[in-house]
Amino acid sequence: MSAPTNQAAWLKKANTPLEVSDAPMPTPGPGEIVVKNAAVAINPLDWHMQDTGIFVQQWPTILGCDVAGEVFEVGTGVDLFKKGDHGVVVPFALETALCALCVREPGPCMPGVLTAALGLAYPTLENPAPPAGKVLVVYGASSSVGSMTTQIATAAGIAVVAIAGKRNHDMVNSCGAIQVFDHKNSAIVHKVVEAVRASGLEFVGTFDSICAPETYARDLEILEQLGGGHLACVHPPPVEGVPANVKTGMVFAVNDIAAPVFKQLRDGCTAWWTAQMLSGTCGRRKGLGIRQ
Repeated sequence: MSAPTNQAAWLKKANTPLEVSDAPMPTPGPGEIVVKNAAVAINPLDWHMQDTGIFVQQWPTILGCDVAGEVFEVGTGVDLFKKGDHGVVVPFALETALCALCVREPGPCMPGVLTAALGLAYPTLENPAPPAGKVLVVYGASSSVGSMTTQIATAAGIAVVAIAGKRNHDMVNSCGAIQVFDHKNSAIVHKVVEAVRASGLEFVGTFDSICAPETYARDLEILEQLGGGHLACVHPPPVEGVPANVKTGMVFAVNDIAAPVFKQLRDGCTAWWTAQMLSGTCGRRKGLGIRQ
């Protein structure tokens, strides 16, 4: 029987397409597992690292914090999982969604930027979840973090009015959104405001998983027309033109995989990151352009 092989999407230098080629087969250490990927997600940190090279420790590198699949190998001391287990998730997006919705008291996320604190209820295993009487707008609801936030909010009984690309509307509906609108629609602000008002529910605010200058502008317009609320972002939130009745905050989930990146963000790169985001340099999302 031949030895198993592995491939990865390598980033060889900043601002270049990923290239799929052979990669070393991981070996689990004590307390670790190796997951054979069945699905992967691209989150905002990944495409910023690809665009700019920020946080990359050595080249070439392999990006990624969100995977789901089958347990391929287990290290010593692992009791919870065994080889062949399915449905194992490394949940950076899940942690981000929970942070976006459930943090109750704002705290420092990075110098000068507080965490979002929507203070919503945790999700429940009841199906359907008891209605919470609240409605949330999710911008970028078909993204990894946006779709997870839609599912977590729905599981907490919170109605979601979603914004996503037209081709992804069925998927977003399957995540629990009560209405989905095309982000390319020129009347998107009016349609979202109208849907929120028609729901008759208490408006909580907006979660933005895209965080580009144009999405921030629409976020603030929606919030202003609906009387204010929270704006939770996966990047530093806007600082100009924010109405007094809008509370902004940033969400950055941390797990064992992302912790070294977060530590570097906090310790050494905050000034650079903030300057890039506020100038709009990193505010334009691009496809990762995998090349095979």
